Amino acid sequence: MELVPLPPGFAAELRGVDLIDVVSSDAAYLAVREAFEEHSVVLFRNQDVSDDVQVAFSRAFGPLERTKVGSLAAGTLYVRVTNVAADGALFSATHRQALVNRANQLWHTDSSFKATPALASVLSARIISEDGGETEFASTRLAWDRLPDSRKEELRDLVAVHSYANSRDQIDPALMTPEERAALPPVRWRLVWRNPANGRDALYIASHAGAIEGMDHGEGRALLARLIDEATHEPRTYIHRWRTGDVVLWDNRATMHRGRPWPETQARLMVRTTISARDVDGLDQVRPN
Repeated sequence: MELVPLPPGFAAELRGVDLIDVVSSDAAYLAVREAFEEHSVVLFRNQDVSDDVQVAFSRAFGPLERTKVGSLAAGTLYVRVTNVAADGALFSATHRQALVNRANQLWHTDSSFKATPALASVLSARIISEDGGETEFASTRLAWDRLPDSRKEELRDLVAVHSYANSRDQIDPALMTPEERAALPPVRWRLVWRNPANGRDALYIASHAGAIEGMDHGEGRALLARLIDEATHEPRTYIHRWRTGDVVLWDNRATMHRGRPWPETQARLMVRTTISARDVDGLDQVRPN
């Protein structure tokens, strides 16, 4: 296996290893897990990926989430990020799924709005658009490292309130169904997550976070916005330009990401599986008392 670091100081491409290798070989799994813990975003090119292969690969890292209520394929292990309807037609710009795709263009961390957050996500390219549709990543670990010590001390013990409604309402207050609002009440997470594998800290923020406990609402939102802005300035981000057969694994504890828009006249289908953090050592370091 060859590891090729990608700019700007995090993310890496792994060559000479396939998804099935990780499932069938302890040595391959350990090498990929080490790369994941160190680089946060791991790219595999030219994969012969199917739903079953993606699930098997993802399960090597931990238990999988079920897709939440209100999503395409709700209750399954797959999130379909697409503008293609079941009959092959493309969604219009006003279709609910098109609005969901727009919400995914906000900086976010998968499942931070859930009572059990996500360790990692796996996204595979099935149909790619000719233009646009990139996925952009930012390292919240490096963002934390860049902060002066005095600011770290100010932030370390803060608790943020995360809510799916906070991000969706930015696109359209009617985007969330009543069932989604009932199923996904706000949750509380520490602003800093420590990786138990290497002891490195990272900010735990992004668009699902809408308030800081004990802080004036406007002041808390302004702080979160500043932290996101500081973390996502180019050239601090990695922009992944997809090819069919690409698979990317990323660490939700140490990154934010966002989709980038693509023309509504071009088809796109991406499949995401999400690995739960419920069996991960160190979860208690994030969950407030």
